Amino acid sequence: MADAELRVRGLSVWKGDLKIEPLKGGVSNASFTVTDSVGTYVARVGEDYPFHQVSRTREAIASRAAFEAGLSPEVLLIEEGLMVVRHIHARTYTEPDVRANWQACVEIVARCHRDMGKRVGGQGAIFWVFQILRDYAATLKNAGHSRRSEISRWMTIVDGLEADQVPLPIVFGHHDLLPTNFMDDGTRLWLIDWEYGAFGTCMFDLANIAAANSFDAGLEAAMLEAYFGRAPDAATTRAFFAMKAAAALREAMWGMISELYLNAPGVDYVQYASEYLGRFETILADYKNRFGH
Repeated sequence: MADAELRVRGLSVWKGDLKIEPLKGGVSNASFTVTDSVGTYVARVGEDYPFHQVSRTREAIASRAAFEAGLSPEVLLIEEGLMVVRHIHARTYTEPDVRANWQACVEIVARCHRDMGKRVGGQGAIFWVFQILRDYAATLKNAGHSRRSEISRWMTIVDGLEADQVPLPIVFGHHDLLPTNFMDDGTRLWLIDWEYGAFGTCMFDLANIAAANSFDAGLEAAMLEAYFGRAPDAATTRAFFAMKAAAALREAMWGMISELYLNAPGVDYVQYASEYLGRFETILADYKNRFGH
């Protein structure tokens, strides 16, 4: 954090005296609010994370596209491993906030799917959660992770979840719809943090928002009908619940991989992985009860 703050403080873009404060809550980056004589900004320092398939170049492209699409704050500066965006005076959501305001959350995600792809330049990245899970599994096995004995079972489950997917249009998705990536300024909603922004299908974002924000069955049904404009057919519903299990497992394995490679202040990656493994098992049991697996 100290080195990151020194780098932020040394940027030439600031005007006059500086006030720099660490931003709490990040699980993989060092972030700061910076106030100079002109305005207030957020500076984020983080290198490429190949173990998470995160490229800061791709994140910057997605962040600029998100601003152009009216989804995220303006990007003011990009350097290798560093991004400065305009600060927004807004409240960060919690899980209950997402559930209480699910229509607005789903609407901004739908706008992402509709408007982002045409604004993204350069080589297109893809996000396919099943490939990511297999890549995570290989990394954990090679590292001799403490949960390596469970990986074979998870990968067998992953094969079945992938087989239940249905063809859907390719869209540009966010793929990290934790509650903290929604911000409400009292007038509108913002969607931030585009580390995992890439082309894929809508199904992961829909499943991710449900898994990461503890949607119940009624809320899930309402969300799917609102997004698709009608109640989904049986195959699409099955694909959603399969993807929801995959989304929870991905978050759990993200924590396990982060345990090996990251060290964000105050973040307990072991506990994070354990929490999402619990969600995964609950979601998987519901999926099996619904569809007889």
